[in-house]
Amino acid sequence: MLAPHVDFSVLVIGFSVLILLLQIFTPYVRYAKYLKWLALILFAYILSAILAHPNWETIIRHSFIPHVTFSKDQILLICAILGTTITPYLFFWQTSQEIDEEISIGQTTLKSRMGSDKGEIKKMRADVWSGMFLSNLVMFFIIAACGSILFSHGITNITSAAQAAEALRPFAGNATYLLFAVGIIGTGLLAIPVMAGASAYAISESIGKRQGLNSKLKQASAFYGIIIISMGIGLAINFIGLDPIKALIYSAVANGIVAPIILVLIVLMARNKKIMANGKMVRYLDH
Repeated sequence: MLAPHVDFSVLVIGFSVLILLLQIFTPYVRYAKYLKWLALILFAYILSAILAHPNWETIIRHSFIPHVTFSKDQILLICAILGTTITPYLFFWQTSQEIDEEISIGQTTLKSRMGSDKGEIKKMRADVWSGMFLSNLVMFFIIAACGSILFSHGITNITSAAQAAEALRPFAGNATYLLFAVGIIGTGLLAIPVMAGASAYAISESIGKRQGLNSKLKQASAFYGIIIISMGIGLAINFIGLDPIKALIYSAVANGIVAPIILVLIVLMARNKKIMANGKMVRYLDH
């Protein structure tokens, strides 16, 4: 809740339309830069936790010596954390973005994109490690702020991100509230196109349709159609009374269960010479 006079429906629909327009009509090179710079807004979570003045001694101690009870709720949350760290849809997004990156620098044919040298692998590794480090660092500070402030004051039933930000205000001040709210909005603008795009990449590749943010709407109608449908479903969920926090937790639990299975399959396929020989695993269509 940013301000009393701002209607929730207007904000949700407005942000959805903005994200769709950017994904469909913004050139990939420019859009990728927007997302990379937008990732910096995640530091708002870190600043909000620092300004909240939590008990850092307690936080650090329990970070290294966690209290594990193996209760149902704790097991679910641990699985959910795994599911948000190693998220299956990011497997599709990351690999597809590597292809889009190569196309953006002129490697528009399948032959020109085959193979990788040490420099490219090093760059990909740095990209993945830096992204994982930042996301986990931000997650740590979100847990620190909410756990040490909200939990210690008996606030354990949060049903929306806006409620979490609002709940911090009485105990941590307006600055923490505003920074946490900015972080929520920025995270949504960053995560929503990634999740919708990942679905479009996975489904389009499975049915053999042209794909990629480098393509025009007319060239990849199925790809962009899946993005529009995904965004429409996400938009509708906001108006049917579904608890968004519980939905996020259970979807993360599902991701945590599926991720190890997909990783094992990826490793087995990558080691299979019959599948990998002569680039037969590549399914992308030449642009």
